[in-house]
Amino acid sequence: MNKDIFINTQYIKLDSLLKLADCASTGGQAKLLVSNELVFIEGEVCTQRGKKIFPGQCIIVKTHDDIQVCVHKKN
Repeated sequence: MNKDIFINTQYIKLDSLLKLADCASTGGQAKLLVSNELVFIEGEVCTQRGKKIFPGQCIIVKTHDDIQVCVHKKN
């Protein structure tokens, strides 16, 4: 599944992105996804839930359905 997220800011923190994309409903769930090494940025596991994600970057969340979330700059 692919999702596109549009932001007005320079970046979005990973945990906020996970919630905004409906991959996690709470910060605690976002923390579990990250700590269980289910989130990948540019093919590598990300273990920093506060990592800055910039427009043009995509993350992959490895759950029962792999979800790709791409961040774009809102015009």
